[in-house]
Amino acid sequence: MTYSITTWQGGAIQAAAIRPDMFDSFLKYVDAKPQTVEAYRRALRPFFSYLAKFEISKPTRADLIAYRDGLKEKARLAAATVNLYITAMRRFFAWTEQEGIYPDIARGLKGADVADRFMRDDLKQDELAQVLQAVDRDSVTGRRDYAIFRLMATAGLRTIEITRANIEDMTMKGGFMILYLQRKGRDDRAEYVKLGRSTEEAIREYLEARPEADGKDPLFASESDRNKGGRMTTKSISRIAKNGLKAAGFNSRRLTAHSFRHTAATIALNNGYSIGQIGEVLGHRSEGITKRYLHSSNREKNNMEITLDGLIG
Repeated sequence: MTYSITTWQGGAIQAAAIRPDMFDSFLKYVDAKPQTVEAYRRALRPFFSYLAKFEISKPTRADLIAYRDGLKEKARLAAATVNLYITAMRRFFAWTEQEGIYPDIARGLKGADVADRFMRDDLKQDELAQVLQAVDRDSVTGRRDYAIFRLMATAGLRTIEITRANIEDMTMKGGFMILYLQRKGRDDRAEYVKLGRSTEEAIREYLEARPEADGKDPLFASESDRNKGGRMTTKSISRIAKNGLKAAGFNSRRLTAHSFRHTAATIALNNGYSIGQIGEVLGHRSEGITKRYLHSSNREKNNMEITLDGLIG
């Protein structure tokens, strides 16, 4: 795709106007999974709204810095969200320069500082037991939710891994029932997690209520009127997890679906499993990510403030 509004002089792009139609052109260019393209769409929309609001057609580096700083000042925006917005903007301007449309004024632009800690809390073993006990397992929906909670809390599955799982992905291997996974950012199902006896029983109890389902069907199906029997979304699983936590009396913004995964890691860590073993089960690509759980656990055990409070009277 070419744009006649831009000219090259001496190897440098002469800035023309940034137009709204470039937004869609860029998204068509992005070679990524549909979820990633949609993430870029959501992340770039505020930037184009910003340009329109202030009638900026030829943004400068200063405009981008002002936009970024404005994002940082929004109390409801997490640092990770700010960084997603900035990453999308950097990639957009890298594309405009590549296409000879507009110079890359976002190159090297820094995002927000993100602490090397988790922004979500975990559950203690007794708290997790309360969440599981609070689920009404007399209904199909309750059986499904209970099985999902157990799977996330014992194998540390992400919501996307829950949605992608099919019934046929459960099989025997090495004397254990396992579940093959399509990990985040992967196209294959090469990795697997082992299912403990109680977790396997919970899944089978749920599947008994779906006798019409076959191996190609999703392991966990939607029960909504609009999508009954269809594949669940990450958003619906997040909502189910949040409702399950609230039903057990844990209503905190820091407790989410990811808290079950966090719980699996911290309980395993406290029971002697190594960083390498935990990272392997959770599907981490680097040991540094897994070490965050160690930092979280160590911080919780460090009672320096309480000791000093007692010492100074």
